[in-house]
Amino acid sequence: MLPVGSKDMTANSDEIAQVADLIADAKTALVTTVGPDGRLVSRPLAVLDRPFDGDLWFLTPDPSSKTEEVRVNDQVNVAMQIGNDFLSIAGTASVSRDQTMIDELWNRYAEAWFEGGRDDPAVALLCVHADSAEYWKMDDPKPVALIKYAKAIVTGQQPDLGENRAVDL
Repeated sequence: MLPVGSKDMTANSDEIAQVADLIADAKTALVTTVGPDGRLVSRPLAVLDRPFDGDLWFLTPDPSSKTEEVRVNDQVNVAMQIGNDFLSIAGTASVSRDQTMIDELWNRYAEAWFEGGRDDPAVALLCVHADSAEYWKMDDPKPVALIKYAKAIVTGQQPDLGENRAVDL
């Protein structure tokens, strides 16, 4: 992993592809909004199956506390764990009722949350436009990583466990 503070902030096509690949394999994200009292509030939301083009989409009820919070402060963070890898995306959020997008993104799991199905008046989309991302990708299997941790403890050096990149999108 890169030492703290040595992050390359210039996105290249490989890094963008890496972010897209991580998102494609994610099932759940923690979406963090800013509450009315300024505190951060995180909630799990299902990652929808759609190629990453700079925007992340989530089905959500509206009105809800998260949609109200986004209307007041659109700055959000989306965090995901994908196997042994991690991804954090900072961006701006908006609430949409675009029926074409709802139809495109609707899935059978969403029906559990909306009594009236895709035509339920509470169905909305939370769109997060990604401004930046940071990912941590572990290159080694867990047993090898544990050996590297042990070596680091003995040598007093940080373990090299994989790749860490921060990129502007």
